[in-house]
Amino acid sequence: MQRTLSVSNKTRGMLPRIPFVRIKDTVLGKRFELSLALLTPSEMRRVTLERKGKDKASNVLSFRLSNTSGEVLLCPATARTEASKFGMTYSTFLGYLFIHGLFHIKGLPHGGTMEREERRIMKRFGLRAHE
Repeated sequence: MQRTLSVSNKTRGMLPRIPFVRIKDTVLGKRFELSLALLTPSEMRRVTLERKGKDKASNVLSFRLSNTSGEVLLCPATARTEASKFGMTYSTFLGYLFIHGLFHIKGLPHGGTMEREERRIMKRFGLRAHE
């Protein structure tokens, strides 16, 4: 069986237990090839500047590379500092950001449909929005 999620953790921190593979399979399908990279704030800032022209460390960036592959970049340090602003724990917020990135890869823009789908997936995987 081929691997459909590869993870590269460029941070020094341990990740919370988030079922990344199962969430990816639910949103994008089992055959979709996804790479997940966890970046330091300086690495994420560089990528955000290159790709979006914004001089900041985004919490999540996602890119569809083809019809069957994509990439999600997460910055755990940024997520940790922003989680309380969204009424979530760090672990829940990191899971939410991953889900958010997947829906962008799937083609959904920001808005009500995306928010409903994000809530549905969060609930399915036991990620409570307000803990």
